[in-house]
Amino acid sequence: MMARRSLLGAVALTPLAACAAVPPIRPAVELKLVTFNIWHDQGDWAARRPLLVAALKAQDADVIALQEVLQDSAVGLENQAAMLARELGGYRVAFVSTDPEGAPRRYGNALLTRLPVLTEASTRLQPLDDYRTALRLRVTVQGRPVNVVVTHLAWQDDAGSVRALQIASLLDWLPNDGAPLVILGDFNAAQDDSGLSVLIGPRFFSALPRGSVATTLNPARGHPNRVIDHIFAERSAFAPVAAHLFGDTPTNGEYPSDHFGVAATLRLI
Repeated sequence: MMARRSLLGAVALTPLAACAAVPPIRPAVELKLVTFNIWHDQGDWAARRPLLVAALKAQDADVIALQEVLQDSAVGLENQAAMLARELGGYRVAFVSTDPEGAPRRYGNALLTRLPVLTEASTRLQPLDDYRTALRLRVTVQGRPVNVVVTHLAWQDDAGSVRALQIASLLDWLPNDGAPLVILGDFNAAQDDSGLSVLIGPRFFSALPRGSVATTLNPARGHPNRVIDHIFAERSAFAPVAAHLFGDTPTNGEYPSDHFGVAATLRLI
């Protein structure tokens, strides 16, 4: 009887031992991102400001990339990114401008995040006479480092070669250490623009698939239908989960900006 009990006990333990050998499934790690050209203080800023705050708050993003951010002490306008970080609550703000530190008027790009920040860096992009910048935050997403970059490229229709130079300048500047990379911003070009070819190739994908929306420029402001606001993520590090426009519905006839925002959820792989 003792031998029989021992045999039954060994059989009963076998499934448990097999289960213990299976590695645990790592929970999905998702990153919520937003890019929005906020049109500095143009139009009716007093009316747009609460709409902008509400639109961004509704996205509940981990990282917010902003373009056309202004501060101007001459007209009593505080840094718009700092204002939004305060109104949204819980966000750290980083701002870059070609205007000198301490100048009464500074115009540029910003990143807001509620994730832990490891490092912050910025650069001016080539060609220097176009006054374009890139701003990077290295954040941690559940312990994993991720580089998040905001930029705003040349606007002229025939500036494809300039945009290509700006993107090459940006990529050369970034650390080459294998940390996942996302580049957000107003690229002033659709995905078929020659200047963006390096961001549409095997290394990156667009979180907003080509043809999924008609425009990121607000037609109510007289703009043509063009998708020029993008979130590009590395294929080796991310999988797309969802993406959509926001700020594309008026409130009492007013919109948050002359652009629509782009929001995306990416899964780290």
